[in-house]
Formats: sequence, C-alpha cells, structure tokens
Amino acid sequence: MPKQQYQVLADELKSKIDSGEWPPGTKLPSRAQLCKEYAVSDTVVGKAMMILRATGLTETLEGVGVFVAERD
Repeated sequence: MPKQQYQVLADELKSKIDSGEWPPGTKLPSRAQLCKEYAVSDTVVGKAMMILRATGLTETLEGVGVFVAERD
C-alpha cells in the first residue's frame, strides 16, 4: 500500500532534521512555503507537522513558528 502524501512529506522533513540540514533550533519553513515547495495542500502539511511534533522532532512556539527540537 503506497504511503499517504502527509507520510511522504513527514519522512522528507524528518530526513532533513536527521541529516543535520536542519539542526536543532532551526525554524522550519512556514506552512504556506511547504505547501508551495512540495505542491501539497495545507491539510497535508498540517498532518506531517503533527507527526513531527508527536515524535518529538519539532516544537511549536505559538505566534513564532515551528522549530527543530533539541536532542538529548
């Protein structure tokens, strides 16, 4: 069964974090930027961001943005 778009996007963003391309403290692109860059809907981006947050890879600062979380 093929992966859903949001799973593919979450994997892509996770790989940027894991590779160090986006080190801890890096602000992720806005949802609008991610929609445009990956040609997906806001819903897809939202679900991908929920996966990253749920796995502890990112943290959200209300009104500021989403950042790569510090690693232990």
